[in-house]
Amino acid sequence: MEKRLTIFILTVIISIFLCGISHAERILIYMDQNQSDHLQAYGGAYWLLEQGYDVEWLLNYRGGSFMTLSHTDIEKELRLRGISYSIVNGEQIAAIYQEVDENNMEVVLLEKAPKVAVYVPPTEDPWDDAVRLALEYVNIPYTTLWDREVLTGKLDDYDWLHLHHEDFTGQYGKFYASYRNTVWYQQAVTINLQMARELGFAKVSELKKAVARKIKEYVAGGGFLFAMCSATDTYDIALAAEGVDIVGMEFDGDPPDPNCEEKLNYNKCLAFENFSVELNPFVYEHSNIDIPRAFIRRESNAAEANYFTLFEFAAKYDPVPTMLVQNHVGVVKDFLGQNTAYMKNTIKKPVTILSEYEGVGVAKYIHGNFGKGTFTFLGGHDPEDYMHFIGDPPTDLSLHKNSPGYRLILNNILFPAAKKKEHKT
Repeated sequence: MEKRLTIFILTVIISIFLCGISHAERILIYMDQNQSDHLQAYGGAYWLLEQGYDVEWLLNYRGGSFMTLSHTDIEKELRLRGISYSIVNGEQIAAIYQEVDENNMEVVLLEKAPKVAVYVPPTEDPWDDAVRLALEYVNIPYTTLWDREVLTGKLDDYDWLHLHHEDFTGQYGKFYASYRNTVWYQQAVTINLQMARELGFAKVSELKKAVARKIKEYVAGGGFLFAMCSATDTYDIALAAEGVDIVGMEFDGDPPDPNCEEKLNYNKCLAFENFSVELNPFVYEHSNIDIPRAFIRRESNAAEANYFTLFEFAAKYDPVPTMLVQNHVGVVKDFLGQNTAYMKNTIKKPVTILSEYEGVGVAKYIHGNFGKGTFTFLGGHDPEDYMHFIGDPPTDLSLHKNSPGYRLILNNILFPAAKKKEHKT
């Protein structure tokens, strides 16, 4: 009997010891060049948040790694997603924290999976959306919204909103010159006109301006806005043109205000100022915010035009921009769009430039605050399709698992989950 009691006590002690070891262990999802699928790693981090696990985002540590509790269920999920990871013990964890403390690194706690919305028109457009491709590839759920939902306050149900290939000036992407006789273009005009009338607007341009203002209210109230391509510059143009007709007769039946340039109110914009609008309906451009097409052609063989450089920020003092540029490379291959990049002389001074083409006065990626919320704009259409044309097939992200450009998109999706954390070594 005494022998059995001794064995039982030893078993309990060993179990407690082993539990202690397990509790001290963590899973490190490293994000440097050794990661097999960088994109899925973001999906894995989001899944962890959905399951109620906290995730530590180790800014600037091995490419912006993630660390979480060690559990067999978590390991199983990571393996299913093809995500590389390692198990680290208490001593290794302490060493990681020490390295973070002594270098330009920081620990940010991710606490809650953000609710994601994407602004999507009910039209059959012959192009894709890089953000939706990313969300679907890594299995992050999202809800689609359009004008009616925005104007009736549905945005308040979501933490994060994405805009992509939209034209908030009401000029249908300025595809008039090349595509006005195509079925998809004519259907887009019909559907937008119908929506404008249903919501009480005489013109599509006025509907889109109202939507832009409602989104601005969403940001002011604490929303996170991420926009790409034409949704970046046309959004601010729509805000500046409140009460001003900048749309040609081809789009709304009457000419623009001849004094519209002087009436633009840049104080209403989030990111841009001192820009001029392109009034010619046959020119595939909205303003001089965007990098000129002639510049792209002239510099097409130069390193500055083919790649853009991500800035390095002080992680302990500027964790937000640091989060947004996390990557396993510092230089990213460029990609074009209807809006490709932003001339620096049109960017408001408080806005943070996250990346640029070195030495040419052009920014690719910018971020700012408005009210209680934030906005981030990334020029270009698809990070893995340098020159995406109308009708091109969507990018297969399983062929681009380590895409630096798509990592910038996914940084933004996790950003609303972050809370600054003081860790203990």
